Amino acid sequence: MILLQRKLHLEIHPGTNPKPFDTEIIDIKNDSLIFSKSYCFPRGGGQPGDIGIVSSKIHESELLETFHQEFIMHPVKDPDLFNIGDHISCSINTEVRNRNSMMHTTQHIVSALADELFNAETVGNQISQNHTRLDLLFADRDKFNISDLESAFNEVLHKNSSVKIHEWDRNTILNHENMRNTKFMNRIPESIKKLRVVEIEDIDLCPCGGTHVESIGILNKLKVLNVKSKGAGKLRITY
Repeated sequence: MILLQRKLHLEIHPGTNPKPFDTEIIDIKNDSLIFSKSYCFPRGGGQPGDIGIVSSKIHESELLETFHQEFIMHPVKDPDLFNIGDHISCSINTEVRNRNSMMHTTQHIVSALADELFNAETVGNQISQNHTRLDLLFADRDKFNISDLESAFNEVLHKNSSVKIHEWDRNTILNHENMRNTKFMNRIPESIKKLRVVEIEDIDLCPCGGTHVESIGILNKLKVLNVKSKGAGKLRITY
C-alpha cells in the first residue's frame, strides 16, 4: 500500500493563526502519527516544529514537536490512544506558531541585510523561544557593525512590505539575479520540478519551506544581544 500525505503548510499562506484541521491517521510509527493531510510545520531550516493537541471522538493527547522523515511525523504523548484509520482533529498551538513565523520572517530580513550591508552569507540559524542565533560568514568580518544592522532592520519595518509566496521551477530560481540561498538546491532530488519561493517585496527573495507572516509591519524591532567569533571569517549573532 502506497501512503500519500498532503503537506498543507506548503500550500497555505500566511503561516499565522492556523485553524484546527480534520484528518485521518494513515500509519503509526513508534510514538508518531502519520496523517493523510497535515498543516503542521515539521522542524527544519532552523525553525522549530509545531506543537498542539490531537483529539479523536473519545481521546485527546498532547502533540509534541513535529518533524520530517519521509512524511511529516506527529509524535504524541499517548500514542496508544489512537489507531490507524481514526478520524481526528489537530489543533496547532497558535501562540507558538505565530511566534516562530514572526521570528523566521525576521531571519529572512536579517540575512538579506547582512548580505547587502556586509557581504555576509548566512550559513546557519536556529530559532529559540526568545531569540534567534544566526551564523554569518564574511569576506571581511571587520565590516560588521551592530548599529548599522539594527538601524537598517528597524527602518525596513516602516515599509510594511508584503510577504508573497511563489512556486517556481529550478531554472527560474537559479537564474534569477536577486535570488539568495540557492546552494542547497543540489541536494533536492531532480524529480521535484518546482520549489516554493518566498518574496519580501524589495527586501528578500529565496527558496524556503518555512512559515511566514503576511506583511512585515507586525514584526518586533531588532535588538542584537550577543556577537561571538566562530572561527575564521565567521560570527554568531544572537538577537
